[in-house]
Amino acid sequence: MATEHKLPEIIRSSLESIRSMVDANTVIGDPIVASGTTIIPVSKISVGVATGGVDYNPKKEDQPRPQNFGGGGGTGVTLAPLGFLIVDKDGDVEFLNVVNKGQPDPVDQIADLVERAPDIIARIRDLFVKDEASI
Repeated sequence: MATEHKLPEIIRSSLESIRSMVDANTVIGDPIVASGTTIIPVSKISVGVATGGVDYNPKKEDQPRPQNFGGGGGTGVTLAPLGFLIVDKDGDVEFLNVVNKGQPDPVDQIADLVERAPDIIARIRDLFVKDEASI
């Protein structure tokens, strides 16, 4: 195999490893239904990937030029539970946070938005109903 193809091969291998470990069911877990209430686990995944490589040739000009390559890569994955989406039998949605309170990070802010989404949607719907009534 030519040298120019080894670095992409290392990157592809790292990404395939991540893909095999993490899927959509890892972030939004399988729903659990009990007594008309649906509980959906929500997690946060952090991924770090580092890959590098170098081609090198012999120092002497008169030696044959073999294809020398040195490279490597590493991947780190962290999974942290955030909480649970709870949908009751009437369709009301609540987010039960299991993360320690403190400085909110973007994921917590999105979770808060998801928690408030039914109320926001209801308010927007009410605005359209009022506008149609005034026409």
